[in-house]
Amino acid sequence: MYLLDDPLAAVDVHVARHLYSECIVGLLRHTTRILVTHHVHFLHSSDFIIVVEGGQIRQIGQYII
Repeated sequence: MYLLDDPLAAVDVHVARHLYSECIVGLLRHTTRILVTHHVHFLHSSDFIIVVEGGQIRQIGQYII
């Protein structure tokens, strides 16, 4: 299991997309990954989304178009 605490925060959008597709979705595809991030454009490929505000879980769900 990998717990990734906002690894995309300090990089630009191009690098974030590359890291996400090649590393998080690519290299780690056979593992459990928990990604903490503010990048909402990666939500579409998530199995579950948990929204935390003020240290409390506010919503749990899946990405629906």
